Amino acid sequence: MNAPVSAHLVSNTCIASPARRSAHPLPSPAVLRQRLPLSAALADRVQTDRNAIRAVLNGKDPRLLVVVGPCSLHDPASAREYADRLAELAPQVDDQLLLVMRAYVEKPRTTVGWKGLVYDPHLDGSGDLAEGLSASRRLMLDILERGLPIATELLQPLAAGYFDDLLGWAAIGARTSESQVHRELVSGLDLPVGFKNGTDGSLGIACDAMRSAEHAHQHFGIDDLGHPALLQTRGNPDTHLVLRGGHAGPNYDENSVAKARDALQRQGIAPRIMIDCSHANSGKDPLRQPAVLEAVIDQRLAGDFSLRGVMLESHLFDGCQPLSGELRYGVSITDGCLGWSATEGMLRQAAHRLRR
Repeated sequence: MNAPVSAHLVSNTCIASPARRSAHPLPSPAVLRQRLPLSAALADRVQTDRNAIRAVLNGKDPRLLVVVGPCSLHDPASAREYADRLAELAPQVDDQLLLVMRAYVEKPRTTVGWKGLVYDPHLDGSGDLAEGLSASRRLMLDILERGLPIATELLQPLAAGYFDDLLGWAAIGARTSESQVHRELVSGLDLPVGFKNGTDGSLGIACDAMRSAEHAHQHFGIDDLGHPALLQTRGNPDTHLVLRGGHAGPNYDENSVAKARDALQRQGIAPRIMIDCSHANSGKDPLRQPAVLEAVIDQRLAGDFSLRGVMLESHLFDGCQPLSGELRYGVSITDGCLGWSATEGMLRQAAHRLRR
């Protein structure tokens, strides 16, 4: 029989403060993939999409890669409608443009804010991450079923395994290009990845990232079953630079592109450049994106084929809205987007100009 605890000991025992964090188990990547499987036919299509994107980035295919779609996916219904419209347009311009739909389900935040469909699928701060993972994968599969390649930004490395089998292309953002963890992640991905220049407009971080991701790594991570593991990667040869502007302003103009091309060549990196027509390149005004695309087309027509792709933020309707009250259908709740009507006209015009 245990001896009773003395009152003296009880009175002098420290009372633990509430924990600063709690843990809620999630399904492993393998379990979610089993619940929402990628069919053999779609898996073959994903590989075909990746090869087509590689061919464009490597200059073997003269088309322009266009990653276009909502800044972030928050409403599956409007995302599916957008995908339907993009899938209808794609074969009409595919002689000149390879269209890939943005399927961004994670959003980087400078301080706080809505972090994306993965983290808050109910848009109410409840943090139903398990449902967010399922909803995001289900939506990506629906977009693939419509015949579109998909692209996303890889923000949380632990989340990548839930989706990377579905992606045709991925981005590493300006805030994370400097991260060793993200460079290691990319080195193990079998898909093309774009590294953005730093938020200050500098190119060195992105160049270092591409060189790092090209090499093999051994690093800490989780396996498909969610267990801590030593991951060994072979390196990713299919990375490229994304110019998104910086604190000093845009960097899509001819001189900025020439400087970027020279910087890549000096370090022995293939001059494969994509222009982000949003963010600092548009002054955060989504309605200025067509002018940025026009400038890219001008440079392509002048013979600069280091420009292999563009990114565009586009939704069903112009602008953005706060995450409060009754939300307007088809309007972004993160960065402002260009509406579908202007997007379609812009892409048709780009294809027309490139044909000439």
